[in-house]
Amino acid sequence: MKAYKIAAIPGDGIGSEVIAAGVEVLNALALRESSFVFRFDQFDWGGEYYKQHGRMMPEDGRDQIKDHDAILFGSAGHPDIPDHITLWGLRLAICQPFDQYANVRPARLLPGIKSPLSNIDDGELDWVIVRENSEGEYAGVGGRVHQGLPLETATDVSLFTRSGIERIMRFAFKLAQSRPRKLLTVVTKSNAQRHAMVMWDEIAEQIAPEFSDVSWDKMLVDAMAARMVTSPKSIDTVVATNLHADILSDLAAALAGSLGIAPTANLNPEGEFPSMFEPIHGSAFDIMDKGIANPIGTFWSSAMMLEHLGETVAARRLMNAIERVTADQQFHTPDLGGNADTERVTQAVIDAIRGSNN
Repeated sequence: MKAYKIAAIPGDGIGSEVIAAGVEVLNALALRESSFVFRFDQFDWGGEYYKQHGRMMPEDGRDQIKDHDAILFGSAGHPDIPDHITLWGLRLAICQPFDQYANVRPARLLPGIKSPLSNIDDGELDWVIVRENSEGEYAGVGGRVHQGLPLETATDVSLFTRSGIERIMRFAFKLAQSRPRKLLTVVTKSNAQRHAMVMWDEIAEQIAPEFSDVSWDKMLVDAMAARMVTSPKSIDTVVATNLHADILSDLAAALAGSLGIAPTANLNPEGEFPSMFEPIHGSAFDIMDKGIANPIGTFWSSAMMLEHLGETVAARRLMNAIERVTADQQFHTPDLGGNADTERVTQAVIDAIRGSNN
C-alpha cells in the first residue's frame, strides 16, 4: 500500500478550517480506495508564528517539507501584518525556491452553482488558466531609496527570461493539447510593454509549431478581461504572466460562482521539489471561526493533488462527490447564497465518497 507524505500548512484565517476539512475528506477517500494512505504533517506557520518569532516560517522550514510528496496549503494573510510580509514570508517563500513555476487554476461551473453571467449554463464555462509562477512582475527585483523625502523612489522590475517563458509556454500548449477543444489563448500587454511582453509574444510564436494540433490566439490582457465576460464560450485554456493571470483567475473564479470554490495547483512539473495545492480564496478573516468557510476550493485542490500524485481514479471519485454535493443547494455555503456550514458540506462530501460506486 502506498503512503503519501503530505505537508499540511493551514496558514492564516480560515486556512485552518478548510485544511482540517480537506484532511478529513482525504482520509475518508483513502479508506474508500484502500490502495493508499496519507501521512499528514502539520506545520503551524503564518501570522501567529510571525508574532512570536518575527518570521512567517522557520529558517529551515523548506528543509522540513522538501521531502514530502505534496503540500496542502490554506492561506497567507493577517490583518495585523503587512500583506507583502505574509506573502513573501510564506507562500512565495515556498513557491519560488521549490521552482513551482506552473500555477494552474481551473474555473468551471459546478452543478448547482450559478454564474453572475446570465447567458451561461452548466458546461459552458470550462477554463484552465496557466499562470507563470516564478518570475515576471513577482520576481522580487526592485527597491526603495530616499524614503520619506520628496524624491523617494520605488521600483518593481518585471523580470522575464527566455527559459522561463519557454517552459511555461510548452506547459500551456501541452495542457491545451490534452483538452478536448485544443484551444489556447496567450495573454500579453505587448502594445505598452514593448520589451518583455514582445519577447513573450515572440516565444509563443516560436513554440506554437511544436503543437500543430493546438489552435491558438493572442489577446491583450485588458481585452481578455472583457472577453471573459462577453464571450466566455470562446475560451478554453489561457496562459499569462504572473500578475495578469493572478488577476484574470480571480475574475474567472467570480464568474464561475465564487472564489470559495476555486482551486490552485503550484506545480514543479519535473518533480524535483514537492508541488503545492491550495484554494484561492485567501484568509478571509471576516468569517474566521464562524464555521461558514466554503471548503469546496480545498476539496477541488485536493483532487488536483491526487491527479498530480497519479491517483486518477481517486481524483475522479472526489470530483464526482464534490459535484453531487454542489448540485444540492442545501449544501451551499453563504458565499453561494446558501446557509450551510463548513462541517455540513464536509460531511456531505464524505457521505458521497462512501456511497460512490465509480
